[in-house]
Amino acid sequence: LAVKDPTAVERANLLNMAKLSIKGLIESALSFGRTLDSDYPPLQQFFVVMEHCLKHGLKVRKSFLSYNKTIWGPLELVEKLYPEAEEIAASVRDLPGLKTPLGRARAWLRLALMQKKMADYLRCLIIQRDLLSEFYEYHALMMEEEGAVIVGLLVGLNVIDANLCVKGEDLDSQVGVIDFSVYLKSDDDIGGKERNVQIAAILDQKNYVEELNRQLNSTVSSLHARVDSLEKSNTKLIEELAIAKNNIIKLQEENHQLRSENTLILMKTQHHLEATKVDVEAELQTYKHSRQGLDEMYTEARRQLREEAQLRQDMENELVVQVSMKHEIELAMKLLEKDIHEKQDTLIGLRQQLDEVKAINVEMYQKLQVSEDALKEKNEIISRLEDKTNQINATMKQLEQRLQQAEKAQMDAEAEDEKLKQEYVNKSESLQNEFSQKEKQLLQLETDLKIEKEWRQTLEDDLQKEKETVSHLRTETQEIVNLKKEFLKLQEKNKQLKSICEDQEAALQELASKLSESKLKIEDIKEANKALQGQVWLKDKEATHCKLCEKEFSLSKRKHHCRNCGEIFCNACSDNELPLPSSPKPVRVCDSCHAILIQRCSSTVP
Repeated sequence: LAVKDPTAVERANLLNMAKLSIKGLIESALSFGRTLDSDYPPLQQFFVVMEHCLKHGLKVRKSFLSYNKTIWGPLELVEKLYPEAEEIAASVRDLPGLKTPLGRARAWLRLALMQKKMADYLRCLIIQRDLLSEFYEYHALMMEEEGAVIVGLLVGLNVIDANLCVKGEDLDSQVGVIDFSVYLKSDDDIGGKERNVQIAAILDQKNYVEELNRQLNSTVSSLHARVDSLEKSNTKLIEELAIAKNNIIKLQEENHQLRSENTLILMKTQHHLEATKVDVEAELQTYKHSRQGLDEMYTEARRQLREEAQLRQDMENELVVQVSMKHEIELAMKLLEKDIHEKQDTLIGLRQQLDEVKAINVEMYQKLQVSEDALKEKNEIISRLEDKTNQINATMKQLEQRLQQAEKAQMDAEAEDEKLKQEYVNKSESLQNEFSQKEKQLLQLETDLKIEKEWRQTLEDDLQKEKETVSHLRTETQEIVNLKKEFLKLQEKNKQLKSICEDQEAALQELASKLSESKLKIEDIKEANKALQGQVWLKDKEATHCKLCEKEFSLSKRKHHCRNCGEIFCNACSDNELPLPSSPKPVRVCDSCHAILIQRCSSTVP
């Protein structure tokens, strides 16, 4: 005979005891029909069996005073693996009556049962075999498959409602002894099969409702996470939109500044033009006044022609008038030079503003290029995201196929399970091992199906996120296109401003050319005055013939005297006429100096 492993026998015995205790607790609790308290005997036996299962294969740890062998170490590890267990661990540590680690472990088991999460906590602990190896031997029940079976059986305890008072109970000094008399079969148990079937149906319904609640809780948490992510993305979009609005406002302010500067320049140029017009009108008025004075002098000279003694005084008066005219001409020249310098300064300012406008155009063009590059990159990202969505759709189809296969396998397993239950009524003792194996397979298939459902849900969430990112990128591209249109509008406005500025520059250049021509004429007049300073008018008695045609003056050929150069011409030779706004008739002008000719009485003509 083959010798059996004693640890395997211990594990099998503990597994059977756990099955019996859990089954008896569920049946008695459902028949009891209300919440259980700490004095309920099947519940006390369940905690004793669980304590023995957790103590199996536990390593002896050396402490400072003695050897320590307690189950509080692995149970304390659950709060690191399952964050919801932190509340239980903290409340166990804060209990005032507990002094030993074993008492804390017993309180922890009672609180986990009241929360209906004992199976979840121990499942997280069994999955981490590398961490359990620090507390258990390799052949311990929690390290082998029996531990997973016990965790699966603990799921059925979620139908029980327990209200346990842990604070005032003495958990440190309790003795954990299993009462086997409770689990011995009687005639009443054999006769109550129909009641067991009803209890199993009720348990299945309650498990189904609790699973639905768990799934709904998970969906609610995932929806909360999605809402948070959507709120974050919404805040980011609002911030980006505010930044874009600020940029648009800045561009509008710059455009408004440029327009205001342009209007200021136009106002300055108009002001300068008005000032020059006023100066020209003042010069014309002075010229008219001087002409009136000359006419008066001319009348006085005609009166005093007969007296040769007063001729010199008239000449001196005329010389004084010429000197005053020279002073006036010099003052007019200085004023013209000031105007020219001011207009040159305005021209320099306009050129500087043109350079600034050109620099702004270059910056706007560079920004447009950067935005176009970003648009290209976002288009590439959109194409990549579309490829990813296609891949995710393909994986979703594969997962659906696998899920269908898993459902078929589950249906087959359920059919086999029903067959085994029918055979179990007839052959319970011989086919117990096979039934346990089938249950293991069913649990594995259920876990695989849950994992695939969760994977499918995560893939759907990822697909939704990718779609949202694609829509976000599309909105960003639309905003970039709108910014591009606004930039083109600004460029057109800039071109219009440039054209206006060029027209103003051309007008200023024309003004400068006219001013330079007037300056040259004034210099010519100055030179002519300097050349004629030493000349003296001829006397009427001496001037008997015209200087150009050398014919004698008569009634038909009257004398015309140039007040500037002193030459005397006849009316036939002095044909150059100039229209003036002050006189209705045109005035005759000298051929040599272009001054106004004065008609004089000759000695031959009375």
